[in-house]
Amino acid sequence: MSQKNSDGKRSARERLQEQRRLEESRAKRKRTLIAAAVVVAVLAAGGGIAALVASSNSAKDNKRQTTGPLLAPQGAVGAENLAIPVGSPGAKAALTVYEDFRCPGCGQFENGFRDTVHDLENKGQLKAEYHLVTLIDKNLGGSGSVNAANAAACAQDAGKFLAYHDELYKNQPPETQDAYGKKSRLLELAGKVEGLNTSTFQQCVENGTHDSWVKKSQETFSKSQYRATPTVLLNGKSIYGDPTKPLTPQKLRDMVAEAQKG
Repeated sequence: MSQKNSDGKRSARERLQEQRRLEESRAKRKRTLIAAAVVVAVLAAGGGIAALVASSNSAKDNKRQTTGPLLAPQGAVGAENLAIPVGSPGAKAALTVYEDFRCPGCGQFENGFRDTVHDLENKGQLKAEYHLVTLIDKNLGGSGSVNAANAAACAQDAGKFLAYHDELYKNQPPETQDAYGKKSRLLELAGKVEGLNTSTFQQCVENGTHDSWVKKSQETFSKSQYRATPTVLLNGKSIYGDPTKPLTPQKLRDMVAEAQKG
């Protein structure tokens, strides 16, 4: 074989190898471009999904942070409808009570004076207004104060506030246990009040229908001159909580009788 022919064959082989290298290079670039396009598309789609999830989470967070409209229970009275009335509206003696269902002192007052207060109410000599506040939740944490107050407001909607109010105090747990933070416990106690534990009441308790109203009651109490629960007033004058002049059931009867004369 001549040198010329040998060089020609090598040249042909080299050209073929070069062509193959170019084709492989082009194919590689094409694959790279396709892969890059796919990555961009996936990232874009992922970004859209992430944005949707973030938007959804944000909406959920906003929903959780929204306490809902202020809805007073049926028959609420007083400034901004923040009091629940009990007794005869025509009674000349008016008892105003600021209380927290987790408050031990409130339990002592209610359990110690319940029969006297109810007897005077039933005789038309005394009317009462209850303001439900949440000092213990604020001071110790938990949700028993607001949950119980909301449940009591739900009972007011059903016309059974007083009976349920009394059950909450008869079964009051230690304040540090926050047992009323469990709505199941509040529904269980509602079973002790005839006709109360209906689906409507249950939904009201579970949904926290009156939570904003309870919150407003606490805010108003915080801005007042009163600092502790229970705060008990008779015709606007404090009658409970002074250790130098302790209140007794008979003293309360005498005060109400005096107020009746006025």
